[in-house]
Amino acid sequence: MSETLAPVRPGKLIINGEAVDAASGRRFETRNPATGELIVEVAEAGIEDVDRAVKAARAAFDSGPWSRMRPAERARLLWRLGDLVLEHADEIARLETMDNGKPIFESRQIDVGMVAGCFHYFSGWATKLAGETTAVNPAQFTYTLREPVGVVAAIVPWNFPMIMVGWKAAPALAAGNTIVVKPASETPLTAIRIGELALEAGLPPGVFNVVPGRGSVAGEALVRHPDVDKISFTGSTEVGRHLMKIASDGVKKLTLELGGKSPNIVFSDADLDAALRGATTGIFYGKGEVCAAGSRLLVERAIYDEFVARLAERSKKLVPADPMDPKTRLGALVSEKQVQTVLGYVETGVQEGARLVAGGQRAPVNGKGTFVQATVLADVDNRMRVAQEEIFGPVLAVIPFDGEADAVAKANDVLYGLASGVWTNDVKKAHRVARALKAGTVWINMYNFYDPGMPFGGVKGSGFGRDLGSASLLEYTQVKSVWVNLE
Repeated sequence: MSETLAPVRPGKLIINGEAVDAASGRRFETRNPATGELIVEVAEAGIEDVDRAVKAARAAFDSGPWSRMRPAERARLLWRLGDLVLEHADEIARLETMDNGKPIFESRQIDVGMVAGCFHYFSGWATKLAGETTAVNPAQFTYTLREPVGVVAAIVPWNFPMIMVGWKAAPALAAGNTIVVKPASETPLTAIRIGELALEAGLPPGVFNVVPGRGSVAGEALVRHPDVDKISFTGSTEVGRHLMKIASDGVKKLTLELGGKSPNIVFSDADLDAALRGATTGIFYGKGEVCAAGSRLLVERAIYDEFVARLAERSKKLVPADPMDPKTRLGALVSEKQVQTVLGYVETGVQEGARLVAGGQRAPVNGKGTFVQATVLADVDNRMRVAQEEIFGPVLAVIPFDGEADAVAKANDVLYGLASGVWTNDVKKAHRVARALKAGTVWINMYNFYDPGMPFGGVKGSGFGRDLGSASLLEYTQVKSVWVNLE
């Protein structure tokens, strides 16, 4: 690789203010997908460890200082945590790229800033959560309190490991909750590091716990634990359905941000150069391992042939390379398993009648790694599997459409409803289509933009509830009504 990295310390669990080994002593390996080399071994949380973490979070909430702390003090500590993330930005970015395979450009220039931004943004909300008085009856004084829900279990995916910690932990903690984070076993390192920085920032023991381990063990134990009040999950729709069933036994508050098969719609009146950039960024950013990836590109038939030709040419120039090189824009997929899934879908698409116009092959770097070419499948029918199922890789399905109504119908004709894009210079059309699309986010003449102040989440098979923005605080609080008799 292009950069010599300092050794990574073995990863430990963060429970009750301490970095500890698993009770069983079990550890698991995390490997660099770009090279296949072992990065480090990580403590593997089991049921006993999850129980310890939840009990620590429960104690910190019920009888510890966090929920009783002055909101301004919580705000100060969260802001400090954001500062520490920035102070350790280079280290955290390297861990993310080693663990996930994404380009260091994305980890360092985009992801770290979003994590710090979440803690900075939501620190301000700690002092601004309020109830209200209501005029029900002159004989009573009635008001509401907005209170934290208690112990939050945050189960985060492997595609944006550190960003998802910020998205979930920042609003949960700002609202006065305590949290147990369960990172994906493929990518645990940045969650652990942020947990360590939370302790350095001064968060009291038990407030921020991290339990890396298998989803079927640690994840399920968290969801089933009777002392967990709220679950925030980002991951596949299949797992989300499973967690819903488990959570229903305990009638737990639940937020699910699940899969996507997002339509990116290019009308013939669009700025085609901008749309071309947006189409490639929409699918190849993050190697396509992005829930909101614009993996279905709908192109109006009048410009279809020209646009596909230019898209294929542009995609062929996007070559997988060393993720540690700051110039790299297409890194390694997270695992060999994901490579096989992605290439299997490419083969399926061709068998179904799609035309492969770019990529479609493995592309080892220095003879190693889980690299796949930027791939474009043209002439895709919206009923094909590659148009209906989430591939989660650098594979774009291009679908022609005829007019606005056809574009909306095809865009909505899918299980998912996470995100979407619209490219047009007709402002009226842009707003009409934005209203008609069944998606939690619509980008107009842009794609893949996020901010801590703007809510994000899905509809239909993409889940419910929101991360980010003031809307996310509703997910981590509950309203209590208080009646006072004045007579």
